[in-house]
Amino acid sequence: MQNTRLEQLKQYLLNEPDDSFLKYAIATEYIKLDQLDEALNYFTELVTTDENYVGTYYHLGKLYEKLSKKDDAEATYKKGLMIARKAGKMHAAAELQQALNSVLGLDYEDD
Repeated sequence: MQNTRLEQLKQYLLNEPDDSFLKYAIATEYIKLDQLDEALNYFTELVTTDENYVGTYYHLGKLYEKLSKKDDAEATYKKGLMIARKAGKMHAAAELQQALNSVLGLDYEDD
């Protein structure tokens, strides 16, 4: 069950409180459980404590979109895009660019 998985991840985090992947994994588990405020708490803590953890930005931006916080989503994608490019993570940068284009309404296709 996902709740058991969540509890297990939280237990691991007690032993490794600075582990960015564990915070990320917990946030995504909360999304699966539709506990969006809890997910938001973990994602925002993660971008505060480890802003170079690139994977956070896409999912945090999508969460902001789901919460109808378009401006926050846009800012998150832009920051993530900058960090991904700086780190040379071009696949992540491309995904963030696509998400940013979508939130800005620039993802239309030519006929």
